[in-house]
Amino acid sequence: MVSVNSTPLLSVKVIDHITLVVQDLDRSERFYRDILGMVPTERPGFGFPGLWFQAGNTQIHMNVQGDEAGSAGLPPFDGSMPSRGFHFAFEVESCDDAAVQLQQAGIEIVTGPRSRPDGPRQLYIYDPDGYLVEIYSKS
Repeated sequence: MVSVNSTPLLSVKVIDHITLVVQDLDRSERFYRDILGMVPTERPGFGFPGLWFQAGNTQIHMNVQGDEAGSAGLPPFDGSMPSRGFHFAFEVESCDDAAVQLQQAGIEIVTGPRSRPDGPRQLYIYDPDGYLVEIYSKS
């Protein structure tokens, strides 16, 4: 273990991308583009199906489940506090407005909206493959 006072081995700059394994590219594309508002972006010609989306400075890469990529989704969440389990978060202008829009679109909100102790508002939803997604705003 590296001690707190030592020089780090690496110096990570940013999270470049997250790769999700999905069952159905069309269904995932509709969710990430039409519900979350992410922008599809060009993807290199890898020779296997997939999609890329831009989310601010981070990309979301999607590969179809199969022998090479494995299964889509994660094991079902079996805890009592989704915010403490595996998830990834996206910032929006207003969490409360997002909650109204998600409910109007028929998207189930797992928990929230609620305020964190440091002020931001947050809610949680599942994507089509069961990935837990946090939607938050700074106020």
